[in-house]
Amino acid sequence: MKSKLFFLFSCFFIQFVSCVNAQSNYVKEGIASFYADKFEGRQTANGEIYYHAKKTAAHKTLPFGSILKVTNLENNKFVVVRVNDRGPFIANRIIDLSKSAARDLGFVESGITRVGIELIASTEDLPDEKSIVEQNYKPAVYYKINIETVSPKGKGVQVASYNNDENVFRLAEMLKNGFNEDVYIESVIIKKQKLYRVIVGNYNSEFQLNSLKNKLSKDFPGCFIVTFKN
Repeated sequence: MKSKLFFLFSCFFIQFVSCVNAQSNYVKEGIASFYADKFEGRQTANGEIYYHAKKTAAHKTLPFGSILKVTNLENNKFVVVRVNDRGPFIANRIIDLSKSAARDLGFVESGITRVGIELIASTEDLPDEKSIVEQNYKPAVYYKINIETVSPKGKGVQVASYNNDENVFRLAEMLKNGFNEDVYIESVIIKKQKLYRVIVGNYNSEFQLNSLKNKLSKDFPGCFIVTFKN
């Protein structure tokens, strides 16, 4: 009887490992950050409410419900999180973690760290009904925008570039509300791929440009001054 149970358990374990390995082909390294306190209690992109205490994450492309193993490459600590939001909207970062996940990885004090991401399971591996509902339901998002084609003559500060226009809208909204500056979207084609560059401000004064760059660099450390092309 014991040998039969052991055999059944072994079969189950092999199937489980095979399933996990099948979903583990997504591996990536990059910079991770974590949610600021102001996001506590706000709605995430899949409709959930964000809480620091939950082990969740924002990723730009992986499906909602995806389970990730995130390893801090500075100290080899790791944490398992679930994707329920989109982001980060800073060009040189690959994942935003909940504050409790960042604490487990030991980088709350530094704010960012280099991590390795491994996909453990996708939404297809999670039979739980809540995950299925989350996967199929995406709340409508509305942006109030005033679009006009302009020909700016000065210089601005580029904070990001995306090939996804929804990311551009969300970032533009955040910049407009947070910095009270004009926000420009430059549409360009590079290697047959359309990109949207997000540029903040329009000044001729180097002092004003550097002042704006310093202010933006707290949230966008890779930002840089660009000249508008006309």
